[in-house]
Amino acid sequence: MSTEQARTAPDERRWKALGVCLAAGFISLLDTSIVNVALPSLEHGLGASDAVQSWVVSGYALTFGLALVPAGRLGDMRGRRQAFLIGLALFTVASLACGLAASPTWLVLFRLIQGTAAGLVAPQTSGLIQQMFQGAERAKAFGVLGTVIGVSTAAGPLVGGLLIDAVGTDDGWRWVFFVNLPIGVAAFIAGLRLLPRLPAAGRHEEFDLFGVLLLGSGVFALMLPLVQEQQWTGREKWALLPVALVLLGAFWAWEKRQAALGRAPLVDLALFSLRSFTLGALISLTYFAGFTTVFFLYALYLQNGLGYSALASGLTVLPFAVASAIGAAVGGRLVVRFGRKLVVIGLGGVALGLLGVVAAVELAPGPNLGWASALPLLVGGIGSGMTVSPNTTLTLTRVPVNRAGAAGGVLQTGQRVGSAAGIAVVGSVYFAHLANHGSTDTAMQYGLLSSVGIILVALALAVADLRDREVRPEPETAGEPLGRGREEDGAPEGVRPGP
Repeated sequence: MSTEQARTAPDERRWKALGVCLAAGFISLLDTSIVNVALPSLEHGLGASDAVQSWVVSGYALTFGLALVPAGRLGDMRGRRQAFLIGLALFTVASLACGLAASPTWLVLFRLIQGTAAGLVAPQTSGLIQQMFQGAERAKAFGVLGTVIGVSTAAGPLVGGLLIDAVGTDDGWRWVFFVNLPIGVAAFIAGLRLLPRLPAAGRHEEFDLFGVLLLGSGVFALMLPLVQEQQWTGREKWALLPVALVLLGAFWAWEKRQAALGRAPLVDLALFSLRSFTLGALISLTYFAGFTTVFFLYALYLQNGLGYSALASGLTVLPFAVASAIGAAVGGRLVVRFGRKLVVIGLGGVALGLLGVVAAVELAPGPNLGWASALPLLVGGIGSGMTVSPNTTLTLTRVPVNRAGAAGGVLQTGQRVGSAAGIAVVGSVYFAHLANHGSTDTAMQYGLLSSVGIILVALALAVADLRDREVRPEPETAGEPLGRGREEDGAPEGVRPGP
């Protein structure tokens, strides 16, 4: 069997291998939200200051975002299996270290390492899906991945609340990290046996270290003022944004130069010649800017404004988590038939659900809000599942397999930047209204309306793409810079997304 045949032949254990990837993805994404409900426990049990609590949350997001693109490219070049297992092992050890941390300083350090490890794992998952699956099976696999993304993000507050309620305030925060250990160890052992040992796509290519430096500096300068928006009260922090634009512009110019000289770039800029990738990445960035902020706002409002416990706060978002899993499963099956129409419907459902929560805050504030918001959150969750899963499939379906890791890193970097930007913008609206008027109910409503506004921008992008496809359908195969044939093109027979 030739190397190319070995690379594209279906692996009989591919669904079990997908389970390994999803388990690792679940714990890494769970840690983006599970810590939010543990902050009071951190303050009580470890004496963590406001600044430390901020870095426990934002430091993870920062290093997660910084690692994604270089980690994806490393997996493309040196092998996704090796990169995945190293990242998973590092994440598990860092989780143990976080739980055993004896001081706030050590906790922040281990949390930064944990975020880096999560960034190493994440792009390998999308790359391995591209590598192991083809056709309609690939869409189904991305559908399951979308389920995990939605459930892990939404379930974080619930899992954290259950742990803190069971263990107690003093040590509950430690178990927020210890919960990763059995899953991480089991996934690592299973990964050694199940993950494919296929040859890497770019084993002889030189790694673009200067590109990593430029991109990392640019993403750092972009994300730092966003994740620290509430802690750095002065306006000087926004001076980093033009610095970020300069660095990212220099990165773009450097990557074009690398391609012109025939060298392997960190990010193949020809990916952006694919309308499906470019529009999908923009929709993902914008949607995560609106979607992630909902759980940030809800945790603040329910616990600080209404006096809910961590467990009660987590239970309140359970309808969203369950519905998101259902929506992603449905979306994964229907995306091949309906394509971008499914994303438009999903985004509309999310906006409608959040508007329902705004109405619930007005009509049933206080202890009854959890019941009053259950149906709107159910609608929003179904919409979210039908957005994340199909959009991921449509964004990556025509990406060459040998660039799948880097492309997945770009997509997820956009999600992390979008999440940080959304929390900064919506959080500013919430806290500004709270400071000026003192009404948590109204502040929550204005914050949710800001989230809806951001999601409507994503909806407008999806509608524009849908209309453009009807007028000017994208070719089934990508352009020459991305590959020489259909299989390498990432659009194997069977995947024909709708308009």
